[in-house]
Amino acid sequence: MSRIENEHQSRMDALSGRERVSRSLALLEWTRDMLARQIVSEMGSISDERLKWEIALRLYGADRAVRRMIEGKLADVSD
Repeated sequence: MSRIENEHQSRMDALSGRERVSRSLALLEWTRDMLARQIVSEMGSISDERLKWEIALRLYGADRAVRRMIEGKLADVSD
């Protein structure tokens, strides 16, 4: 490991469980926001409901069963 990776791991190890969960949630929110901006850039203005499911599709669409469920929801959502 590099010095930077060691330092990162050391700091992560020092976090409490609550701090780790909080950090994970913050990263998930950042990812969702980034995907939302990308989707709106590609698709233009869409409803909040459609945006929610489009984000879910990008996050979880690799799983076939989940993809089918999300696509079913998208079929029922208006733009």
